[in-house]
Amino acid sequence: MSGICFFNTTKAWGGGEKWHLEAATYLWKQQQTVLLVAHSKGALYQKAQAIGIPVHGLESGNLSFLNILKVYRLRQFFKRNAFGVVLMNLSRDVKLAGLAARWAGIPRIIYRRGSDIPVRNTWLNRLLFGKVISEVLVNSNATATSLLSNNPTLFPKEKIKVAYNGLDFEGMAQKLQTKAKQSVPGYDFGTGNPVHLVNLGRLEAQKNQGFLIDVAVELSRRALDFRMHIGGEGRLRKVLEDRINQENLEDRVKLHGFIDSPLDFLSGGDIFLLPSHWEGFGYVLAEAAYVRKPVVAFNSSSNPEVIPDGKAGILTAPGDCMAFCDAVQSLIESPERRATMGDYGHGYVTQNFEREKIMADIAAYLSSED
Repeated sequence: MSGICFFNTTKAWGGGEKWHLEAATYLWKQQQTVLLVAHSKGALYQKAQAIGIPVHGLESGNLSFLNILKVYRLRQFFKRNAFGVVLMNLSRDVKLAGLAARWAGIPRIIYRRGSDIPVRNTWLNRLLFGKVISEVLVNSNATATSLLSNNPTLFPKEKIKVAYNGLDFEGMAQKLQTKAKQSVPGYDFGTGNPVHLVNLGRLEAQKNQGFLIDVAVELSRRALDFRMHIGGEGRLRKVLEDRINQENLEDRVKLHGFIDSPLDFLSGGDIFLLPSHWEGFGYVLAEAAYVRKPVVAFNSSSNPEVIPDGKAGILTAPGDCMAFCDAVQSLIESPERRATMGDYGHGYVTQNFEREKIMADIAAYLSSED
């Protein structure tokens, strides 16, 4: 088969970059012809080099597709390498690499989309989805639905493939077993016997941790014995700190900052809370379920695909603080229900989101001649 080009020129490191690196690494280890195109000063480029995957450095911006010389040079690059597949992650890369790949006659031009955000119905998007992109690879049914929410005819549904993000459960189990054998304690959330509520994610608007402060206020009013632990860093840290102080929640809510061992942090809690406005695929939901934590989250986006409502957790109407608090209270007051949901969630995610199975499916999809 012809080679596969993974094209992702963002400088930062995030879920999309993690997916590109894992997919490229898997195929490379399967002796497939793979090349990564990444920002020469970016995290993806550096990590690919460290592994030994062939990588080509390229910097681009939102308007790079208007530079006809840059598009032409990229077209020649694609033709020289005779790729059969070019797979892109960013909208700006679709504009640049997509146009160059179409000009070069690349058979399969795939847009891998991981954000559950509607695509705007602009003339440029209609052009790209109608004349440039041949297939779309998404990480959840929710992402597939949002892709067409503003224009149901933007792209043929039959050319959209859903492939969930996979988790390395074997590696996760080994980490937990190693710590257990070494008698290394889990995350220390302090003394006493309150129920520990845990959240983990970037402190950004999408993750909506401000909602958790509202939850903490209401749970305190209900005189429930709890502690809330929020892990992660981001631009909203100062805003959250001020809210915690204003509501006199210093003894109830703690911001732990960057968490270098997410599994330990999640394992130390009793209930996992996720108030995100949207999740293309909730990695952290699957991780929490894997360590047998019941989840309370919104019944929106891809959450129901990861956490079956009423079985692995409780999903509530988005933004409904009272309903969210009712769900949390029901779990605080029932250790047995927490254990039952935790066990179900563990079984569900290990059955449905095992990385090796998912990567094998993606490899077969990318290696096909269709």
